[in-house]
Amino acid sequence: MLTLDVAARWIDRWDRQQEGYLPDREERFTALIDAVEAGVGRPDPLVIDLGCGPGSLSARLLARLPRATVVAVDTDPLLLSLGRAAYGDRDGLRFADLDLREPGWSQALGLDRPADAAVSTTALHWLAEPDLRAVYAELAAVLRTGGLFLNGDHLVSEDVTPTLARLEQAVHESEERRRFAEGRPEDWRQWWDAITADPDLAGVATPRPATTSHHGSESLHLSTHVEALRAAGFGEIGTLWQRGHNRLLCAVRP
Repeated sequence: MLTLDVAARWIDRWDRQQEGYLPDREERFTALIDAVEAGVGRPDPLVIDLGCGPGSLSARLLARLPRATVVAVDTDPLLLSLGRAAYGDRDGLRFADLDLREPGWSQALGLDRPADAAVSTTALHWLAEPDLRAVYAELAAVLRTGGLFLNGDHLVSEDVTPTLARLEQAVHESEERRRFAEGRPEDWRQWWDAITADPDLAGVATPRPATTSHHGSESLHLSTHVEALRAAGFGEIGTLWQRGHNRLLCAVRP
């Protein structure tokens, strides 16, 4: 059994290594939660967190909206174990072990009403385009009319606006140089190597293949997500917040 202290320590370390890729991560979290608070029209929204990892976004959302209900979805056993150990006793939070690539995941959520919002950060770019389209189609079916989808991620525009894409990359790299002038935090690979060597997590953490890394993306283009959302029936789609190619994409279910 994971203890709260061990889980909290590793989630804090997870957050630090994620910031190595996303210097503006906390600002993006804040903008996303601002949008949920302003856009759902009720103090007790039902929110789905797609690809929740250890629950970093879900915990922040509930800290702002304590009457919300958040269903946090992931399929990684270690990250889910950390989230449940750290946040599992929080009112309104439920973790769901579901693979978004498997059809029917939305029905397996067991929702008692249509969701007011769905959120995701730094997760859905890993999906291949056919899987992404299927996920958005299922998501549209469980969001209420006027419901929001908010996706914070690195989404590039080089296929449509190559000059702007180069400028977005330059803005991101400039912020990285300023933020990490005294050295970068550990990276994704180093975090996984460290946690799998921790005796406190024996039997929970398993080594990742040496070929696995945090780099690479199946659906990294902004246009891929916009087109998939349109195909799923979402109406208004646009960027609410942006710093370089780190952006918060919003779509509204009509």
